[in-house]
Amino acid sequence: MASILAPYFAPFAADALDLANRRAAPSLVHWFGTDELGRDVLTRVLVGARVSLAIGVLSALMSAAIGVAVGAVAGYTGRWIDDVLMRATDAMLAIPRLPLLMLGAAVLQPGVPMLILLVAAAGWMETARVVRAEVQSLSSLDFVQAARAIGANPVGVIVRHIVPGIIPAATVATTLAIGRGILLESTMSFFGVGVQPPTASWGNMLYQAQTAMTSEPWLAIFPGLFIFATVLACNAVGDAIGSSPTQRQSD
Repeated sequence: MASILAPYFAPFAADALDLANRRAAPSLVHWFGTDELGRDVLTRVLVGARVSLAIGVLSALMSAAIGVAVGAVAGYTGRWIDDVLMRATDAMLAIPRLPLLMLGAAVLQPGVPMLILLVAAAGWMETARVVRAEVQSLSSLDFVQAARAIGANPVGVIVRHIVPGIIPAATVATTLAIGRGILLESTMSFFGVGVQPPTASWGNMLYQAQTAMTSEPWLAIFPGLFIFATVLACNAVGDAIGSSPTQRQSD
């Protein structure tokens, strides 16, 4: 919420320069200190949260859509279609994700929308595998077999009978993917191939703080803490959903 309302909560403008207070330590005026240009770190953390969270959430939703589609088709149809889709999934899982993303980002030099697409394209495989297993389990139930027996359209069977049953598992996978997306964006930006200045994100704030880790540690501590807390919260939510009575019942 604070990131959404950053223009109202932030004590300074995101790019406001205060050259007289460059690299100032945290104080009552600048709670998180200032950077090498005198910009307020608290303001940039709040503004950067909008970019990092947008990449995490939107990439997770896109990867969930791809993963659900692939997993549902593979689990329901079986036979050679399942083999082809799962071998493609295995091939994607075998490729190291971060080097692949860094290579793609270095070649494409993407903006935020393209970064969302890249992270989503590299993150659908886990969801696909989870959904496939759920669909295979649900397909053996009596009401699904009855729908098949009366000649119901396969797409209709998936949409009406299968999809509602896989929502809990897909929700858990999507929640965990949000944290993974934030970490990937932060890592890519830390290595200089993610979100580019002057746009602020938690990752490129860490990248810009590399040369001042010892003299001005607050430049790295505060965005790092927000990354840690956000990813931990996403994983905690995912674990809570996964261990809820509704999820255990669906399992």
